[in-house]
Amino acid sequence: MLAVFDKTVAKSPEALQSPRIVESAFALKDGSLASHFSSLHPGSVIINLGSSGFMAYSSDKQNPLLPRLFAVVDDIFCVFEGHVENVAHLKQQYGLNKTANEVIMVIEAYRTLRDRGPYPADQVVRDIQGKFAFILYDGSSKTTFIASDADGSVPFFWGTDSEGHLVLSDDGEIVKQGCGKSFAPFPKGCFFTSSGGLRSYEHPINELKAVPRVDSSGEVCGATFKVDSESKKEKTGMPRVGSDANWSQHI
Repeated sequence: MLAVFDKTVAKSPEALQSPRIVESAFALKDGSLASHFSSLHPGSVIINLGSSGFMAYSSDKQNPLLPRLFAVVDDIFCVFEGHVENVAHLKQQYGLNKTANEVIMVIEAYRTLRDRGPYPADQVVRDIQGKFAFILYDGSSKTTFIASDADGSVPFFWGTDSEGHLVLSDDGEIVKQGCGKSFAPFPKGCFFTSSGGLRSYEHPINELKAVPRVDSSGEVCGATFKVDSESKKEKTGMPRVGSDANWSQHI
């Protein structure tokens, strides 16, 4: 799976950008990264999100125990990789029928978070038990919702290209192709939203601290993000708003 979001849609953390970013590392320009993905995965599907970027999906070379799934519901696009152990319980919780799979469940969880009540986003992700990584894009509000399980069971990487666009994939080499040295594994037990940035759903009241990541040659290569046990977030409520679009801005 692969997604590239314009910096106006998903602003990547500054710490993720290496001080020695390669100026020629472009993820959106000329469609080169999408073409590279297609060449590696014959039969892949590229979803053009207009000025927001693109998403790509392929069932090629997937782990049968951690399958990839893709779905679109009401202008919400989601690619999911992994397996949810409590999917039956979550389908019941979100009022889904028995045939719904994990990717549909994630979309419905997001819609519930966005539309219907002041659920903390960290609780919604924490309720998902299993091995997973997912990338969701809401076309109606041009927002993203991205997460990885607490153990990092599914390979998942992110980075920022020389123009500041956010790149995510289960293939580290593809992210490196688009971002040069400015990439790293996506933090375990964390989620990212367009409005709230990167947060830990395991430790929602703690801030995250960026630690420079050094590669085998001794060069700074992106950053890892760790929970800072000394720093607490200010408690903020999640106010009700009058429209779906506005609601999503508080996630």
